[in-house]
Amino acid sequence: MIQLAMDRYLAIGDYQGLLNITIWMLVLVVVQIVVQYYLTYLSDWLGQHVVRDLRVQLYTYTTQLRISFYNKTPVGRLVTRNISDTETLADVFSQGLAALLGDILQLVAMAAFMVYIDWKLAFLSLATLPLLFLSTHLFKEKLKDAIQEVRDVVTKLNAFVQSRVTGMSIIQTFSREAQESENFKALNEMHRKASNKSALYYAFYFPALEIIRAIGISLLIWYGTRGVIQEHVTLGKLTAFLMYLKMFFRPLYHLAERFNTLQMGIVSTDKIVKLLENKEQVENKGTYRPERLGGEVAFDHVWFAYAGKDYVLKDVTFHIQAQQSLAIVGATGAGKSTIINLLERFYDPQQGNITIDGVNVLDYDIRALRQNIGLVLQDVFLFSTSIYENITLGNRDIPKERVIEAAQLVGIHDFIQRLPGGYDYNVQERGMTLSMGQRQLLSFARVLVYSPCILILDEATASMDTETEELIQKATAQLLQSRTAIIIAHRLSTIQHADKIIVLEHGEVKEEGTHESLLAQNGYYAELYNVQYQVA
Repeated sequence: MIQLAMDRYLAIGDYQGLLNITIWMLVLVVVQIVVQYYLTYLSDWLGQHVVRDLRVQLYTYTTQLRISFYNKTPVGRLVTRNISDTETLADVFSQGLAALLGDILQLVAMAAFMVYIDWKLAFLSLATLPLLFLSTHLFKEKLKDAIQEVRDVVTKLNAFVQSRVTGMSIIQTFSREAQESENFKALNEMHRKASNKSALYYAFYFPALEIIRAIGISLLIWYGTRGVIQEHVTLGKLTAFLMYLKMFFRPLYHLAERFNTLQMGIVSTDKIVKLLENKEQVENKGTYRPERLGGEVAFDHVWFAYAGKDYVLKDVTFHIQAQQSLAIVGATGAGKSTIINLLERFYDPQQGNITIDGVNVLDYDIRALRQNIGLVLQDVFLFSTSIYENITLGNRDIPKERVIEAAQLVGIHDFIQRLPGGYDYNVQERGMTLSMGQRQLLSFARVLVYSPCILILDEATASMDTETEELIQKATAQLLQSRTAIIIAHRLSTIQHADKIIVLEHGEVKEEGTHESLLAQNGYYAELYNVQYQVA
């Protein structure tokens, strides 16, 4: 349009025609502004929707992975995948992909117009394209490696910070602050060096573009001015081509940023896909969904190993009638907690069968199975939210009356009432504002509101003082009469009234019976009892 303005109207002094074409140019500018607005808004809208869906899918997927996956995967790595890597993909859709397609279309359209107007001038203007493509290809490949290195270091940084912040009490207890600061400094230096590599490639690429553009402009001016003098090229055409050449290189500068965004997106996508493709999901092929279990539990010649043939459980067999209590004792590493993990289907046995109410646990829908099993661990985990949310775990179907009733039953209601905000009191990170005994009592209340058919206590009173332990014993004694209970404990005082006790040694059931019958056998259980109570 500037070419038309100069050659058709300005050259002959047609001011009305010049005014008309100027108005048309202003109209096009307004149209461009409106289109750019919608492009920016819709691109960002698309990116945020993609990330929202991907983030939900990724989080849902991670909740279905085996516990063994979390035992060997740093939390910081999973946080990076779900937050940073998915955010990078948002940039791909909002700033990278759509914008890159727009830049490429703009380049193609301008090249087509230039050839249409004057193919000789177009050839001269675009004669440097091979150099341009070569430098862009080299830049893209080098940048990809640099960004891969940056993302790897970012993952390590996240994992390092997360683990050290979580274990800060240990670091301070052993006076490791200075050493950990040096370790973090080393990781941070790795990040700086990796980032400097990408900055170095940009420092080479942009000057290279300037040189290539200068060569193209020089060729165009050299040939174009000769054409103007010889009157086979108009001044308007030469001006238009100079503007085209300037506009042609503008998207190329943007392409460098687009490539950066796309390369980061490719790296993040690769990491997310690797997470989604791992084979550590719990197989939930069961379809049996009873509303409530009876509670009869049986292990039939069960063998299990966490790795290879190093069996933790060896031919374990036992049976519990519904609403009976079973206590499991044994040395550390004997396989006590492994039995609980198998019953909850955190792992599956290599040999043998585990049944509840005569149905193999593999035939149960996992959600239905776990809803009927209540688990209280020695190491209680509380979320950084209110006491009410920690007891209900966000289940809005549980009325507050049931929460209060459970808290009263375990003897912690009065304590909660004395806290600022009562049940709305925020327990902070991992419940650090509460004592160990108070956290244990909250975990009991958490289990009781869900009213499970099977109650598992895995060293649940090991960290409590005598007064708190007696409080829980009184609160749970009546409840255990109507539920199947599996109790793991080192203190034999907590299991003497169990209907059945099994003694594990190196993954094998060595003794089985009641407290009195095991003492009469004068075996491992009797020896353990004598040591604890110093019986001569």
